[in-house]
Amino acid sequence: MTVVVLCSAQTIDTTHLPSDTDTLDEVTVSAFAAQAKKKDVPAAIAVLTQSDLHQGNNGSMLPVFNTIPGVRMEERSPGSYRLSLRGSLLRSPFGVRDVKVYWNDIMLTDAGGNTYLQLVDLNQLQSVEIIKGPASSLYGANTGGAVILRSGDNTHMPGNTLQAVLGGGSYGSFNEQLGWQYSNKGFYSSVQQSHQQADGYRQQTAMRRDAIKWDGSVALSAKEKLSFIGFYTDLYYGTPGGITLQQMQQDPTLARQPGGGFPGAVQQKAAIYNKTAFGGISLASTFAHGWYNTTTLTLNHTGFDNPFILDYEKRNEWNYGGRTTFGWHTVTHNIQWHTLFGAEWQQNQSHINDYGNAGGMPDTVQFMDKAGVTQYFLYAQENIQVGARWLVQLGVSDNRQLYHYRRTTDTSMHADQQKDDGALLAPRFSVLYRINPVVSAYGVIAKGFSPPALAEIIPPDKTYHGDLKPEYGWNYEAGIKGAIWNNRLLFDASVYWFGLQNAIVSRTNTVGQQYFVNAGNTVQNGAEVWLKAYLVHNNKRFVRSLAVLESFSYQPYHFGTYTYPGGDNSGNKLTGVPRTISVTGIELVTKPGLVANVFLNNTSSIPLTDANDAFASAYHLLQAKIGYRHSTRHYRYELYAGGDNLLNEVYSLGNDINAAGKRFYNPSPARNYYIGLWVSL
Repeated sequence: MTVVVLCSAQTIDTTHLPSDTDTLDEVTVSAFAAQAKKKDVPAAIAVLTQSDLHQGNNGSMLPVFNTIPGVRMEERSPGSYRLSLRGSLLRSPFGVRDVKVYWNDIMLTDAGGNTYLQLVDLNQLQSVEIIKGPASSLYGANTGGAVILRSGDNTHMPGNTLQAVLGGGSYGSFNEQLGWQYSNKGFYSSVQQSHQQADGYRQQTAMRRDAIKWDGSVALSAKEKLSFIGFYTDLYYGTPGGITLQQMQQDPTLARQPGGGFPGAVQQKAAIYNKTAFGGISLASTFAHGWYNTTTLTLNHTGFDNPFILDYEKRNEWNYGGRTTFGWHTVTHNIQWHTLFGAEWQQNQSHINDYGNAGGMPDTVQFMDKAGVTQYFLYAQENIQVGARWLVQLGVSDNRQLYHYRRTTDTSMHADQQKDDGALLAPRFSVLYRINPVVSAYGVIAKGFSPPALAEIIPPDKTYHGDLKPEYGWNYEAGIKGAIWNNRLLFDASVYWFGLQNAIVSRTNTVGQQYFVNAGNTVQNGAEVWLKAYLVHNNKRFVRSLAVLESFSYQPYHFGTYTYPGGDNSGNKLTGVPRTISVTGIELVTKPGLVANVFLNNTSSIPLTDANDAFASAYHLLQAKIGYRHSTRHYRYELYAGGDNLLNEVYSLGNDINAAGKRFYNPSPARNYYIGLWVSL
């Protein structure tokens, strides 16, 4: 059950509340410094509004992210997210890599290339922008794309607002939230505390997350605005490990079992303990003659413990960073010029200590490492608006990544080992043509690159892999998007051709520890289609809105040249990527207040090894939600209930690719339900 209570000293202005019938044209995008409607940005961008984010059970980002073509979010166990944009899963056996993530323009991805996305509570966000395809020209190291999280409410009303959330559901899930917001002229503050826990579907999958966040802004003057965000998250979740197909068919709730002389996940209390404090500030200033500057600074610390089957790892991570962007806007004749240039710098310092694991407790020291990464890049972009129809973007970045590593318990290693990937240029060219006021076509040519993450240089096999090279590739894309028939049909379709060189792929050694190698090249050509058709769109009828949604991804990716000692995987299907994903949905809103949605996710089979000798079966995931809403000038509420995996499929949403012992599968929950109440006063 979920209960949300909002207490405000002001009358609710329902014109500023999220609408179920918001159209594509009304969404403003900030990616690539556009500040334009989604259809007017020359890029493949998806936008999730606050209404979109709460289409499901309000406890996980996963269901709504997976309604976007080209995007695949996985959860191996509650709290353990993986995010893939256009097949960038090769390097993400766990966590989020090869995708750059920002929160309110502040870097959430660290210098080591890792993003702890599971630290973010869905209820802390107002919107999400997802850039698909290489975005290195403005956002640095990535070939998959970038994600921009937004919190804070641009339509907040003066006065105080108190928010409370209480929830629960199947498998012992429970969450609560308490928030206070204050706003007056020139100042906005939002403080949120949240707690979430679950017993989990499988053995060793319990989770607990406690978080507190404070963000806001203050106008220092008519030309200066200071924004800030800070959060502290204390996260625990069990890591059950993969099981074999036979074990999943017999009992999908099992964790990794003892075998081969090694204990199981339950015996070793395999888990993740993550305590992170994060802070960032941003100063936006405007100057004379069309000039402006936005500068951000960030500092965060993570204490990370990971008892695993073979060892117990403790990490102490410090991350520092800054980004500054100068902009200039002017108009000459019929041409608008918008110039951007700036720099981003990040520094990571990590102490990684490895111990034996004695039933979930650290034992004798195995080794101690000191490592760090320095990442910085310079960037520039020119936006040229010619008349009312043409927009051209020209961008480039010059990137550098430096590593240092020393095993302090190795007395023979007297100095740090250094690794420098050298200068990496990432250009981008895009053009958009407005066919008419509501439909636009665009094309993109962009180079993306992604150096090895620190967790790939020092992977779970505990060996330093200084020979790993950055991967890079060119993306060619064409698309069309907009709305027709008086906004009754919204659409966004694209085709792309992407080739990745020096592809980094995961391998597993004989004891089940992962490491990474460069493995030739991949061919990642595909197509994406997103449609939303309003069969009814009239606020005066009993059925105010009836919409049908289709999201389709076609991803026939494969390896190009991929040879290694003893084998040849050239031409094989790309590991971990389904060939097709289709998500079909229906959304209903009635005048009396009845609302409902149904989504069916059809995902094709998934290759589990580079050799293509094992595949996860296709699955069909049915989700539904029904609710009743009522609102006046002074209050509103919503009572709702829903269910997930209503067809009770046995499937794995988060496979361990190239796993030793054929332990590929992390079974997802069986049929489950939730119920909730949302109240605003």
